Amino acid sequence: MIYTADTHDERIDAFLTRIMDNTTRSAAQKLLERGNVTVNGKTVKQKNRRLREGDEIDVQIPPPEAVFTAATEMELDIVYEDEDVMVINKPKGLVVHPAAGHRDDTLVNGLLYARGDALSGINGEMRPGIVHRIDKDTSGLLLVAKNDLAHVFIAEELKVHKVVRTYEAIVCGCFKADSGTVDAPIGRKPGERKKMCVTQRNSKNAVTHWEVVTRYRNHTHIRCRLETGRTHQIRVHMAHICHPILGDTVYGNKKPELGFDSQCLHAGELTFTHPRDGRQVTVKAPLPEYFQKALSRLGAPKKD
Repeated sequence: MIYTADTHDERIDAFLTRIMDNTTRSAAQKLLERGNVTVNGKTVKQKNRRLREGDEIDVQIPPPEAVFTAATEMELDIVYEDEDVMVINKPKGLVVHPAAGHRDDTLVNGLLYARGDALSGINGEMRPGIVHRIDKDTSGLLLVAKNDLAHVFIAEELKVHKVVRTYEAIVCGCFKADSGTVDAPIGRKPGERKKMCVTQRNSKNAVTHWEVVTRYRNHTHIRCRLETGRTHQIRVHMAHICHPILGDTVYGNKKPELGFDSQCLHAGELTFTHPRDGRQVTVKAPLPEYFQKALSRLGAPKKD
């Protein structure tokens, strides 16, 4: 993959983290250490190398390391499936794929047990079939590719924002307007690499459209449509406009609210173009029990 530096005096590891999707600073630094990055034709291993605007950066992605991922029997809520794709309704609390510190009991482990070799291999053994992700404590729909043709097609559709992802959320406070858009770039929070924030530095554009479903005394049930798909996007955007998601102790109230200590956020609808025949497919997942319980604790809806 070849990139062109668009800023002056930016560290190369920061540039790679910003420009490459789903790449952490540590992953970028490993690519540099292994000699997988050249600048203007010369190998660069120093993570603090400063770039000049117009520099040509060539990144060679090494093949995934062979890591055994165990197949684990688990109950999967498959809401759509054909020879090319699956759509899973993921429960809250389930991690999507293995990572450092969490190798087992992920959705990928369950997919390997249920479908074995019938998953795309582009993302390697750790993430077979996984084209996009949702947070551990976000419930709802996840699109899975069953072959490489479907994976490449869906990845491109996601890149150009043609996959429509709609979420239900409960946020703190009441919106005055009935709908709106948050257009604010998102990047890693300095000093806290696991958190994201709205920032102009080393960020990517992020757009979230929202509309009010129901207003309550101190909270609002909203529906959000993602135009982009940045890490923690809805959570960060809602906190940015002072309406953090109920139960989100990372970006909102640090103490559990109404008995909830993780976000009330559900990926309820997914529309995509089928990779084989081009038809539009729309899949929906009803509000899960935890979300309905949260709504019941908010009291009576406000009257218009």
